Amino acid sequence: MSHVVLLADDDAAIRMVLNRALTRAGYEVRPTGNISTMWNWVSRGEGDILITDVAMPDGNAFEVMPKIKKLRPDLPMIVMSAQNTFMTAIRASEVGAYEYLPKPFDITEVLSVVARWPMLKSRQLLSAKPKNPARPCRWLAARPRCRTFTGLWRA
Repeated sequence: MSHVVLLADDDAAIRMVLNRALTRAGYEVRPTGNISTMWNWVSRGEGDILITDVAMPDGNAFEVMPKIKKLRPDLPMIVMSAQNTFMTAIRASEVGAYEYLPKPFDITEVLSVVARWPMLKSRQLLSAKPKNPARPCRWLAARPRCRTFTGLWRA
């Protein structure tokens, strides 16, 4: 049985590349270019994992993610953004993102992140609450692009 990936990004080229890569990796992909379609799918219980851009033509994913988390707390959400700032990564963590991927990203990294989630879900790590939600997730400090920011706090 293939897992269904909901993919929301307003950039058609990114949707196409991710769609092809994820399909080749054995996932069923449902791509969309807007938040309203993404929300419709999520609210109907569709999809096993969500990959979304932050800035979309019809809104900001950070605004809808708390509703998604409330409705489907076990749905892993991966956030992508061209707004490569420390605050964007922290905000992704605060709204319940499983992972944050700054654009441009390496496609193998995306595939690796998506491939990890079933293992994490089976260990029930996705529903674990951070000890200190004001601090960024540990995964942020481990990301090569974000290491320059790790000096701004102490774990």
